[in-house]
Amino acid sequence: MIRPSREFAVAAVLGAVLLAMAIFAPAFYAWQPLLARITREAPVLVVACGIAPVLIARQIDISVGSLFGVCSVAAGLLTAAKYPLPLVLGGSLGLGAVLGAFNGGLVAGLRLPSIVVTLATMVIWREALRWQRQGEFVNLPAAAQWFGLGQTSGQVVLVSAALALLVACAWAMKNLSAGRFVYAVGADAEAARLAGLRPQFTTFWTFTIAGALCGLAAMMNVVQSPQVDPKSGTGLELRVIAAAVVGGVAVSGGRGRLWGVLAGLALLACVNPALTYLHVEAYWEKAIQGAIILLAIASDARGDRAVTRVRE
Repeated sequence: MIRPSREFAVAAVLGAVLLAMAIFAPAFYAWQPLLARITREAPVLVVACGIAPVLIARQIDISVGSLFGVCSVAAGLLTAAKYPLPLVLGGSLGLGAVLGAFNGGLVAGLRLPSIVVTLATMVIWREALRWQRQGEFVNLPAAAQWFGLGQTSGQVVLVSAALALLVACAWAMKNLSAGRFVYAVGADAEAARLAGLRPQFTTFWTFTIAGALCGLAAMMNVVQSPQVDPKSGTGLELRVIAAAVVGGVAVSGGRGRLWGVLAGLALLACVNPALTYLHVEAYWEKAIQGAIILLAIASDARGDRAVTRVRE
């Protein structure tokens, strides 16, 4: 059962925030700073497209930030070694898929709790990266920035690619049998099994695809800067999970749409620049974002109780 009301509510709040900025701080819409802010969120949107199916399948992956960091450094090292960018992209995607499959194998194959597995791999990969790099940045050749297209053209390409991926993933989740299987497994894994589905297989592939999309997002991150920070991705898991939950993906599984994830991400991403342009102290950012997340979870809980009463 998918309830679109959350998506519409988040979109309405986002529209109200954008309207308020147009009235009280029109400088918010200056083209270059706006494009720069949107471009910074493009890799986050790509990771969110991967984490949403994991949540819908009633799992969780809190290792995506560390996975993103590992793939960013790996892509940076390949780029610095003058490998062609398409080959670097393939390597980053492949590494992400392998690390995601490792998580999926432990969760689906050994039936271990996903929160425990991904907490462990989050720490392992982050500490391994810290040990290997010792805080040293990866310097990139100038030709790699923005795919050699120039900043504005490169930003447009990154944003367009992220939106195209969102459209493709949203379509697949709605229209392909594999996407419907994710909803079925998240709603009731045992019922899905009795209906002939393979819940463990579905779970494994949601983690694998999430890992591959982290690899893609890492490549999108690498081309935006002349250096790769080994701390890339720190806190990313909280941002994408929050965006998904705010956008209507139920933490209890079985519900959610990617269009809502886009609205949730946009709403949360607006908080910091909105406060800056309105000359409000920046320390309110986390408090406001936390309040938005709490309201979203409370809305989910209220909806679940209402559905339970109707069934009874």
